[in-house]
Amino acid sequence: MSFTRREALLSGLGAVALSELSFSGRALAAKPRARYGAAVSLADLKADPRLGRAIVKHCDVVVPVDELKWGVLRPDEKTFAFEKADAIARFASENRLAMRGHTLVWYADMPEWTKAIDTPSAAERALVGHIETVVARYRGRISSWDVVNEAIPDVATRPSDRRQTLWSTLLGERNISLAFKTAAAVDPSAQLVLNEYDVEFGDEHFPAKRAAFRNLIMQLLDAGTPLHAVGLQCHLRGAKAIDRDGLGRFVTELHSFGLKVLVTELDVMDHQLPASIKERDDITSRRVRDLLETVTAAGPLDSLLTWGLSDRYSWIPYVFPRKDGLANRPLPLDSDFRRKTMTCFSAFISATST
Repeated sequence: MSFTRREALLSGLGAVALSELSFSGRALAAKPRARYGAAVSLADLKADPRLGRAIVKHCDVVVPVDELKWGVLRPDEKTFAFEKADAIARFASENRLAMRGHTLVWYADMPEWTKAIDTPSAAERALVGHIETVVARYRGRISSWDVVNEAIPDVATRPSDRRQTLWSTLLGERNISLAFKTAAAVDPSAQLVLNEYDVEFGDEHFPAKRAAFRNLIMQLLDAGTPLHAVGLQCHLRGAKAIDRDGLGRFVTELHSFGLKVLVTELDVMDHQLPASIKERDDITSRRVRDLLETVTAAGPLDSLLTWGLSDRYSWIPYVFPRKDGLANRPLPLDSDFRRKTMTCFSAFISATST
């Protein structure tokens, strides 16, 4: 998910020195069963000090939205532009927050120069070299990586379906295992995660996508791939119920394989929900509650992250705006950083608040 358009809009607002975003004396609160965190963009942190304060107050973990993706990190074949990711890492360190890595391999947001990669040997050099350099730089600072993101096509028709990418075209299915093995060799202590979306629902094409995701997980484990955890993005659709039976069986099976389970990008698309804020928030709360009850029934989450913290800084209004013109309400805090009445969001973030 990219925030490029909003970053362009904010670029004229001026930047705040990152030192102003550090808040000393952060009290350590009692931890819930899973650490809570949120995705954040450096441009938003610089533009709005309220966001930094809210993250420090409510979060244990931050994850960069775009700053560790190829499109930002790799302006050309020989260059790694770490400045933005390093700035978020400093913000995390100064405020005693953990930082997750998102993402080492993704089919989207690839820089133009990668289109010239046209042989298996060149593809392997580029993929391995990128992962080695990035993971080595943040070894000891990033302990959990989304190694491969969204490897299953939007509509899978068979369990063996995989998304076609630059890497799969030139390296075949071994590209995924290669990415995990490379990351593990560089940082053996890091948690390595396979991250996916749209596996939470029980109608249309969603069960087939979940089946393909399961098939890939089994394939990787059978091949001895160092896969440690599965990330469920959980970009929930407010108008759709959670498939509690199907998703619950899937998560139970993941635990039986010895895998940890993370919710990595939770938010709720509310563009098809009623206009009434109370009614909308009630439905959103029910969806989140159903999700969290389902995915924790077989064991605790390793961590829970929302894709943003405040509605002011969410991708959803750009991609799924409401036809009635009302503001979307996808996240735990509203656009003025006030905590909502959504019981599941509110209860979880209050567990980590000072």
